[in-house]
Amino acid sequence: MKKNKILDSESFRRTVNRLAHEVVERNKGTENLALVGIRTRGEFLAQRLAKKIEEIEGKGVQVGILDITLYRDDLRGRLDQPQLKSTEILFDVTGKTIVLVDDVLFTGRTIRAALNALTDLGRPALIELLVLVDRGHRELPIKADFIGKSVPSSLKQQVRVIMTEVDAEDGVYLMDTDEEGKEMKP
Repeated sequence: MKKNKILDSESFRRTVNRLAHEVVERNKGTENLALVGIRTRGEFLAQRLAKKIEEIEGKGVQVGILDITLYRDDLRGRLDQPQLKSTEILFDVTGKTIVLVDDVLFTGRTIRAALNALTDLGRPALIELLVLVDRGHRELPIKADFIGKSVPSSLKQQVRVIMTEVDAEDGVYLMDTDEEGKEMKP
């Protein structure tokens, strides 16, 4: 299996730091700002960004977690029962600037589902999109406001983000897949 490391743990840390600074700069601080991470790795990325933003600005931002399972448009073709997790947004999104956070931007369908889920909770003043990796191949007209790294890829490749909260380390890999989109074995 061909596996290229795109970001190692130190590059990962620097990328998160840069993204936090970009969010603060574009929004002129943290007034009325909240981060909402898409489960699973988007949630941990949002928490890391919030911690870094607090270091930069000296005050915290609210962080929420969004489960988009029931908003996905690819559930109909699956035989398995979807794994539902909870959405944990303990603040009113109405009138806020929401930075929606995810690990990888690909077709745009996950973000479309997240936008639907988020707007069911209220009407934010502004929604911005932050992704750690943009790999292209959009099927919907969705573009990120903040991008950690753009990674050109083919449809026969997969971008894998690993984070210490879920995995053994931090990193981003570009991996070859078979025709069905599954990782190839060595």
